[in-house]
Amino acid sequence: MSGREPGRRLVLAGNVIADLVIEIPELPERGSDVIGSRTELTAGGGFNTLVAARRLGTEAVFAGLHGTGPYGDLVRESLAAEDIGTLLPVREDGDTGFTVALVDGGGERTFVTSFGVDARLTEAEVATVAARLGPGDLVQLSGYGLVMPVNGPLLSRFTTELPADMTVCFDPAPLVADIPEKVIAPVLARTDWLSANAREARLMTGHDDPRTAATALRERLAPGAGVLVRADKDGCWLAAPGEPPVRVPGFPVKAVDSNGAGDAHVGAFLALLGQGHDPLTAARGANAAAAFAVTRRGPATAPGRAELISFLGEDPLAERLFGATPS
Repeated sequence: MSGREPGRRLVLAGNVIADLVIEIPELPERGSDVIGSRTELTAGGGFNTLVAARRLGTEAVFAGLHGTGPYGDLVRESLAAEDIGTLLPVREDGDTGFTVALVDGGGERTFVTSFGVDARLTEAEVATVAARLGPGDLVQLSGYGLVMPVNGPLLSRFTTELPADMTVCFDPAPLVADIPEKVIAPVLARTDWLSANAREARLMTGHDDPRTAATALRERLAPGAGVLVRADKDGCWLAAPGEPPVRVPGFPVKAVDSNGAGDAHVGAFLALLGQGHDPLTAARGANAAAAFAVTRRGPATAPGRAELISFLGEDPLAERLFGATPS
């Protein structure tokens, strides 16, 4: 694991839950069944974003809820193994939630999520998190948190009250269409960076074209904010503050598991941005990290620095990011 480097801390004000990953040849028809070829139980949700940032040398902290039970234990053990701290104590009134992730033969994933104590945030816990934030923190929020009836309004108000020296990063997540407007509108008004996949961008704008969607999304944010629309193997579209959207090419690889690739992209982008890189360089690095991630099985497969340098090979991006080339 990489040691900490000078830079800004990534704080996840969201959920880390358990992922039950089942590989299947294809999704079954309604009412039928299918036999899985491999099953794995790991930490997931925002864990993947935290891991992606931490492995690139950025301090990462989990500011969400974790319960008492096997899933809560798994979450805490997994965070500790990656040297990721927590801001809130263990909740004693239930276990952490979980997701069933179905990964088909083409590497695509489909989720079914059941939340636990992570869906029952309190005002006192929000106040605790706010008090433990520091100047320059990168605060990451997810649509999964905003869609919850209890957490959504609390996190929305929490976001609007963050001081200007903190950067708010928002990942809409697959359930973005279900977030009430009164909850999401204040978050968008305070968001500095929004990172969405193409489907989420379409749901938020009505545009299938990712370039057009990136432009429309930026218009929903405050002046000076930026947008990334992730386009899988095609890389991403970057609408940096004050600049027209540009396509940032991806890195061709053979995908074996796309579970967690978007989170790897978000975490890598924020880590590199926090380490002082310009948005275009950070986006290229995030594309590389996501491409690396889909070549490995499992949800938390973001690369460390040495792995990303090796993956980039002779690409000058390796030296630009880390001042190093592969030996």
